[in-house]
Amino acid sequence: MDFDYAHYVLTEGRRQVKDEVTSPSRKAYMEQLAETMNLNKTRILAFRNKPQALLSSNNSSVSYLLHQNPRSVKPRRYIPQTCERTLDAPDIVDDFYLNLLDWGSANVLAIALGHTVYLWDASKGSTSELVTVDEETGPVTSINWAQDGYNLAVGLENSEVQLWDSKSKRKLRTFKGGHQSGVGSLAWNNHILTTGGMDGRVINNDVRIRSSIVATYVGHTQDVCGLKWSGSGQQLASGGNDNVVHVWDHSVVSSNSTRQWLHRFEEHTSAVKALAWCPFQSSLLATGGGVGDMSIKFWNTHTGACLNSVGTGSQVCSLLWSQNERELLSSHGFTQNQLTLWKYPSMVKMAELTGHTSRVLHMAQSPDGCTVASAAADETLSSRAIF
Repeated sequence: MDFDYAHYVLTEGRRQVKDEVTSPSRKAYMEQLAETMNLNKTRILAFRNKPQALLSSNNSSVSYLLHQNPRSVKPRRYIPQTCERTLDAPDIVDDFYLNLLDWGSANVLAIALGHTVYLWDASKGSTSELVTVDEETGPVTSINWAQDGYNLAVGLENSEVQLWDSKSKRKLRTFKGGHQSGVGSLAWNNHILTTGGMDGRVINNDVRIRSSIVATYVGHTQDVCGLKWSGSGQQLASGGNDNVVHVWDHSVVSSNSTRQWLHRFEEHTSAVKALAWCPFQSSLLATGGGVGDMSIKFWNTHTGACLNSVGTGSQVCSLLWSQNERELLSSHGFTQNQLTLWKYPSMVKMAELTGHTSRVLHMAQSPDGCTVASAAADETLSSRAIF
């Protein structure tokens, strides 16, 4: 730094009088003078020398940090716009309130098409039929894999729930008497199978015992279309066609009685089917509203506070958190029928993935968390590596 020159430039050096240069010879003289006096510099501060090295050995870690290169910018992740695989899904029921797709821990994808449940082994690329139910009992209204990835729960229109062994393709048992109408949602928590009915009831079934019903949650007045246990298994979230989200405590599982909710959220203005517990923050719940709401809301289930609400512009059918990044994926209906990838917590859109021609009713995530399968009312099942 040249303080004398800096002072001159900031005060007198840049002052010009328009009529001062009156002839070419005078102008040439001024330019030569400026060059000689080094007045053509435009910078006041110049950083030419590295900082003096720290001499004390006690400051070695500080010295190391000071002399490191600037942190490299993380390269932007590539998000494919096209599907890796698209399969036909004929006769899939176009009903927002059902849950007809699930991907198990054994890497087998289950999908219900009308009265039949099909299995697609993602490791082998093979497809097989698990079961076709009778006309009187069907169609299939919900499916959900147990944590072992081999036992599949199948909810039916006639209020029954069947439990199937996918390896032997054998029905293990049938749960009856809990609901008075179709079972539109299912969720496992170890040996507890929770069922959500179109009668508004939520029931815990202990699959190990003969009289399976161990608890009933009463709070919804219409179809229970969304059910999700938290990662810790301590809290259960339920969403309904009554526009309400309930959070229930796990401690009631062993109690054979009707229980009261822990939290009741009434801020949505349409049915709530999309529910997703955050994998990196146990008390964070994301919920999505239907066509009359079109928002994604975030809740602290310890305090019951609504942390944020983001409008999406279309019906929210499903939500999935990334297992590897702080990102949230949502699937939508009219008008674009797209999947939207959001950065959390800023909720900046990272990508909008199109391809389906009708509302994307269901999403399921592969066991490794990288691939997402989506099923839409256009009777297609697609998969792509999003996370």
